[in-house]
Amino acid sequence: MTANLPGTHRSFFPAIFLSPDEPRLRAGWRLLIQTIFMLLLMGCFGIPIGLIIYIPSIQISDQLFMLLSEVISFTTIILSVFLSRRYLDRRSFSSLGLDFSSRVIKDLTIGFLIAFFSLALIFLMEILLGWAHFDAFAWEAQPPVSVVSGILLALLIFLLVGWNEELLSRGYHLQTLTSGTNLPLGLILSSAIFGILHINNPNATWISTVGIFLAGMFLAFGYVRTHQLWLSIGIHIGWNFSEGVVFGFPVSGWNGFQITKATFTGPALWTGGSFGPEAGLIVLPALLVGAILIYIYTNPKIR
Repeated sequence: MTANLPGTHRSFFPAIFLSPDEPRLRAGWRLLIQTIFMLLLMGCFGIPIGLIIYIPSIQISDQLFMLLSEVISFTTIILSVFLSRRYLDRRSFSSLGLDFSSRVIKDLTIGFLIAFFSLALIFLMEILLGWAHFDAFAWEAQPPVSVVSGILLALLIFLLVGWNEELLSRGYHLQTLTSGTNLPLGLILSSAIFGILHINNPNATWISTVGIFLAGMFLAFGYVRTHQLWLSIGIHIGWNFSEGVVFGFPVSGWNGFQITKATFTGPALWTGGSFGPEAGLIVLPALLVGAILIYIYTNPKIR
């Protein structure tokens, strides 16, 4: 028995770190290194900007602060994912599902519209149930310049959010975890991480974390059906923009510019309260309808 121990040790320790089928680290180690690298980059870029922002004489709006945060995330996520994909995964950046073809604009547009109709369903249900009350449109109280600039700034923020979170969650997380396990487990684990990443959002609860987990599964469905990230990116952008700007809901706890001014009441268990619809049961039929629309659009005869 003892005669086999040295050989066992020599094969055991490499097996902890190295993939059994090709010369690269196992998925868990690759994900850990990418995460550490991303956090280090965020510190390098974020701390100096944060120190400048908190100078008393410098005043910036919440939306501008969010824009700066997303620009930092854009830089750090792209760098960490690109380098990890190239040197740890030994794969190309585009193989994450970022091929440029004639379908890119169509996928982004249809994804945006799928999200719009899903949020419109939520808004309509709350109106019919007496949980939402329309107050006014933004242009009734603000000059046109403020309305246009508010829409454009919000759109830019949500463009960055959609790209950043899809590249990280449905791009690197989902595909790295799937390569080390299988697709069902990769979907569950990456969506769980997606939920945890939102746990520090304003007004977050364990219910909102479950809701974001389900939203992650919904967004992943777009990738699974197309093997590209563009549809999921379009859905993510359209979801946040429609939710916050068009219909006036909180966006995962955040409030920004709103075209529609509305008052939301009703039980928080259903509406999601101050976090937004993702923390309420009302999001479930919207996710179901959205998933059906994804399935219909990705039918080869249509797409």
